[in-house]
Amino acid sequence: MDLKHIDRDSLVDIRSVNIDASLPKEERMRDFIRQIKNPYLFRHGKYVVKVEFSDTDITLEQRLADYVRARCASD
Repeated sequence: MDLKHIDRDSLVDIRSVNIDASLPKEERMRDFIRQIKNPYLFRHGKYVVKVEFSDTDITLEQRLADYVRARCASD
């Protein structure tokens, strides 16, 4: 899906999603999906967020840590 052709106004802003932490895990997940509509494509303010996964053993946490380290090293 090409982000240039996405109608930003049709996407849910993740900042508007509220999850009741007292619910069991499965219900929290269902509630999140219900609210966000598409967990792979949503907005955060003016930014469109597209989530994709690669066939790799590297976790999201590792990728984010690498990203933060690289950003801190370049500042």
